[in-house]
Amino acid sequence: MRETLQAGLARLELALPPERVEALVRFGEAVLEQNKVMNLTAITEPRQAAELHLLDSLTLLKVLPLAGKSLLDVGTGAGFPGVPLKLAEPELRLSLLDSLQKRMRWLETEALPALGVEACFLTGRAESFAGEYRERFDVVASRAVARLNLLCELCLPFVRPGGYFLAMKGALAGEELHEAAGALRTLGGSYERTAEFEIGGAVHSVLVIHKTGRTPPQYPRSWARIKQKPL
Repeated sequence: MRETLQAGLARLELALPPERVEALVRFGEAVLEQNKVMNLTAITEPRQAAELHLLDSLTLLKVLPLAGKSLLDVGTGAGFPGVPLKLAEPELRLSLLDSLQKRMRWLETEALPALGVEACFLTGRAESFAGEYRERFDVVASRAVARLNLLCELCLPFVRPGGYFLAMKGALAGEELHEAAGALRTLGGSYERTAEFEIGGAVHSVLVIHKTGRTPPQYPRSWARIKQKPL
């Protein structure tokens, strides 16, 4: 895992101190070890974990400067992309959101304390936190949670005007962006650019959405309503 991570960091032109690389390796190993008793990831091979979890998460450091920023990771799962970003950029103020209590409990009580990492943990559905944390974050990131037209309604309400929503996508990023045009207009988002990275032999895309307006107060709706009638 360490060798794959170091080689990938060189390709991304990301220079990290040795202690941060070591912390990333420790987290990757902890995820694979915990995966033996808890369903965290379908990836069980260390080299693949380094590429498809750690390096994929770290591509966001090439998209926006994150030092000193507040970032919410929506649908964090086993902690991706939020935890690797925090390990690589300690000045990032990290919040993790997920509805699966067992995963969040493991991150909060075991994985992150072992690494000396501080974060805010929000356990529940995204729409249930949108009132309290509305437009509070500089950056909201999400990876492989839902199609973009649905994901925009979950994520953009958390982004402060002037901030960014980073949607991590694969080969269908362009198709999803076209599909989400109406949602972006309604929710105060504006497509800025797509950043592409080759990870594990495939192109991974980050759709950069700038929050240029306020999100109307009636959004987000319930998840059932979002799925039933997408914007």
